[in-house]
This record gives sequence, structure tokens and C-alpha cells, in this order.
Amino acid sequence: MKLVFAGTPEVAVPALDALIASGRHEVAAVVTRPDATAGRGRKLVASPVAERAAAAGIEVLKPARPRDEDFLARLREIAPDCCPVVAYGALLPKVALDVPARGWVNLHFSLLPAWRGAAPVQHSVMAGDEVTGASTFLIEQGLDSGPVYGVVTEEIRGTDTSGDLLGRLAVSGAGLLVATMDGIEDGRLSARPQPDEGITVAPKITVEDAAVDWAAPALRVDRLVRGCTPAPGAWTLINGERLKLGPVSPAPERTDLAPGELSAGKNAVHVGTGSHAVLLGEVQPQGKKRMPAADWARGTHLPAGTVLGR
Repeated sequence: MKLVFAGTPEVAVPALDALIASGRHEVAAVVTRPDATAGRGRKLVASPVAERAAAAGIEVLKPARPRDEDFLARLREIAPDCCPVVAYGALLPKVALDVPARGWVNLHFSLLPAWRGAAPVQHSVMAGDEVTGASTFLIEQGLDSGPVYGVVTEEIRGTDTSGDLLGRLAVSGAGLLVATMDGIEDGRLSARPQPDEGITVAPKITVEDAAVDWAAPALRVDRLVRGCTPAPGAWTLINGERLKLGPVSPAPERTDLAPGELSAGKNAVHVGTGSHAVLLGEVQPQGKKRMPAADWARGTHLPAGTVLGR
């Protein structure tokens, strides 16, 4: 089939690479978000998908909005059979959805209908799910509600951050997307409606959502921090300033600390929660680089009884 691939961040690149390498389908163009400012110099930078497509000699389309007439006219000129999508980042209007004969097929990183929305992997980790996966489905006007072509599953490990899990799903999902394109072309795949039961929603995780509540049980603190790593990054307050937190480790042997109470030893820093303590990993004080929590505690000269979260 002739394809127009839509995607923006790094997590979409494995799927684009897999479609290019398949040898069976032609990636005629790529649709991605416009260049955005990044870094200290605030220079305009192309998306990872745009850079990969340009390196492969593929036409790159960067509409400000996918309903822009110039973009729609070019899409109609290309006349794709199907448009695979991975983390494009913009809502597709019906006028665009109607262009390819076989529709727009999204690779979504959950087992639909669970975790529809912008942050399925983060919510899956934060909820303590043991298994997740990726689904390919036909895009319709609803939020990730279209009929499903296929799925792959992935175990969530006890130490997985959302970044770890998303990295694995990007690779296994890329294979699923290619297989879905093959099956659509062959006529042996048909999309099945999602069940009405088991629907959960995964809205974008905000910075405010990533604040640690030390009164919560250690298990919930652990899941929150891992789910918010690397983005938006879990954090707490110390003396009114933000302290970013890397993944923590449950420390059930320490039950002597009140919620948020910090205990800094020579090589370890523990913090109390609503159940037992957790061991801090890396931390990032405001305006500084990430560092081991023990190094931070030694350099900060924290007094006994210091409480995080205020």
C-alpha cells in the first residue's frame, strides 16, 4: 500500500523505521508537528520523526493544523491507501480522516479499551497494572474508541519506569503496526469493535499530578515516581523549593519515620510514607544536576527532623 505516516516524538521512530524496512509498503510522506523551540538557545528543532524521514529522503509535511487546506490538498494529491499513526499529537478532523481509502490506523500503547487518552503508559504504571500492551485501531471521531485490528502484550516489571516500558512497547508495537498494514492489504484483517466494559481514561499527566503525597502508602509513592519518570518528573518540596525525584525503592524494614520525614545516613537516604519508608535514588535540586540522594544530603547539611513536602 501507499502510506502516509503520522508521528512526532522519538517513540514513533521505530514504527516508521519498521514500515520503511518492510519492503512491502511505500511510505510516500510523513506528517508531523511543526518545528518547536528546544534547549537553552530556544532554537527551532524538527521532530525526531521529521529528522528520520528527511534522512530517508521522504517528503515531510508539517501543518500547523491538520485541517489546513494546503495540507489537505497535498494529502489528496498523494492519495494514500492508508495512514498509520503513532503519537502524532494533534486531533485529526473528519475531512482528513476521509482522504485515505482504508483510513487512519493508530498504534496506541495500551490494551484498548483500557487507558484511552494521551498518557496510557504512565497511567498503567501508576495504577499498578501487571500487564499492558499496544493496540492498532481504526481512528474515528471518538477518543481512541475505534475498532481494533490487533494487539501485543507486555509484562510490566516491578522496577519499570514509564520510559522503560514505552521503549519496549515502541519496538513491539512497530512490529504490530507492520503486521496490521500487511493484514489490511491482504484483506485478512478486520477491525472489531471495542467492548463497552473495561473502559478507562488516561489524560495527560501534569506537573501538579507528579507531586508526591508522602502520606500515601510506599507502594503508591513508588508507582507514582516510576510512572512520572522521565516525564513530567516526580517532585516534592524541601524548604519551599522543588526537589525532583528519580525512582525510589521500598524499604519495609524502616517503619520509624513519619510521612515525609527524612533520614540521611552516610550512603542512604530514607523518607517516611503512610506505610513504611522508601529509599531515595537520584534527586535533582532546583537549578542543579541530578545526583545520588546521599551526595545531595551530605552537601545540603540537612538537620534532623527535616520533612519533605513543605
